Amino acid sequence: MASLKKYQAKRNFQKTKEPKGKIKKSTTKLHFCVQHHLARKDHYDLRLEWQGVLKSWAVPKGPSYNASDKRLAIMVEDHPLSYKNFEGTIPQGEYGGGTVMLWDEGFWEPISSVPKNFKMPSFKFVLKGKRLKGAWTLIHLEDDNWLLIKEKDNVKGFKDIKRLTTSVKTKRTMPEIAEGKKVPSKKDVKITITNPQKLIFPQEKITKGDLVNYYSKVAPRMLHFLKNRLISVIRAPEGIEKDIFYQKHLENNHTGIGHINLNNGDEDYYYLKNKAGLIAEVQRNSFEFHPWASTIKNIDQPNIMIFDLDPDEKLKLSELRQGVKDLKNILDELNLKSFLKTSGGKGYHVVVPLKKKMNWDQFRETAHQIALLMEAKWPDKYTTNMRKKNRRGKIYIDWVRNTKGATSVAPYSIRLRANCPVSFPLKWSELDKVKPNEITIALALKRLKRVDPWAHFFD
Repeated sequence: MASLKKYQAKRNFQKTKEPKGKIKKSTTKLHFCVQHHLARKDHYDLRLEWQGVLKSWAVPKGPSYNASDKRLAIMVEDHPLSYKNFEGTIPQGEYGGGTVMLWDEGFWEPISSVPKNFKMPSFKFVLKGKRLKGAWTLIHLEDDNWLLIKEKDNVKGFKDIKRLTTSVKTKRTMPEIAEGKKVPSKKDVKITITNPQKLIFPQEKITKGDLVNYYSKVAPRMLHFLKNRLISVIRAPEGIEKDIFYQKHLENNHTGIGHINLNNGDEDYYYLKNKAGLIAEVQRNSFEFHPWASTIKNIDQPNIMIFDLDPDEKLKLSELRQGVKDLKNILDELNLKSFLKTSGGKGYHVVVPLKKKMNWDQFRETAHQIALLMEAKWPDKYTTNMRKKNRRGKIYIDWVRNTKGATSVAPYSIRLRANCPVSFPLKWSELDKVKPNEITIALALKRLKRVDPWAHFFD
């Protein structure tokens, strides 16, 4: 039977700000939370709402999305439901003295029936949190010892729990919670930048502060193509010479972002609302931005079509440029206005703003037919087949990114590659003058003083 007697007996509520709490009637939807607890030993606390309390386990290494990892979970005393909102410090000398961060929160559902007081050999359940999702199992070993294991399903998540260092409630780090710091609210436009001197591009001596400065200056132009569009980002917390990873689902809320649920609420995607959101993402070490072709207001009506011309490595730059010109001629014949930008890689991007209302299937098929037309007209020069062996001596016309859920690098976004190139808008007259990876952030900032070549993109 649920009881808070052990919980309350272990704590002096004159000294700790932890909630005394009481047993409450469980709600229709069962809550869960995970708290990162830096006490005598660093660990994570998993708490599942059941019979008016939080059934709780201390997980020394924290949860893992690797189904091969068997994480020890030690069952501890029941906690009050109000504990799911607790974040702060427990005074040293008190039970559990140390810093507590709300690391995840959400709802959970049992897959099978739950015997009284969790007296069973194993227990499967589904988590619907901001960080933890999908099916999990708790296996009872003996006494209070259990194993927490991720079930094999299609839900993927983080590889290393230590990368997720901020609260899902207050966005603070453990040191900030320990010091009692506050972070800017959503109404604030000023973003605190931590570690601005951190080298993101060591060879080029480009720091995180340099990238914040760059995005602050390009934001007025860049947000036309990024704001209110679901995004994927590429993050490099320790710079390009360390782990770089891709993220498209919402990890936690912060200034200037919004989010929506897709796929029946199973996946949380997010978007930038304004400049503050962009800079907050850069503060989170997100440096490369890839938006959807549609806006959140018309999620099923894409309006930016993009073709990426990806040449075989043996082709000359002049052949690639001719390919861009051939594609532009076809688009001109179809009365489709097109714009040019560098990819920041080895190709160019040709971008088409669409006013005609299309659903995703029509949009994708239109892009496909344009690419097929180019392939049919010059079969010895172009291919629509993405397999590398079919590209020999040809240019691959990548039209597949015009698919729901696919993304393409945003205008003005840097690329996390050597020399820090930028995917930068060009005038058509510059095609023969600028190489695909020639524009760095230094050149990009100088070019901002020129007339915007994409100023009439949405006219």
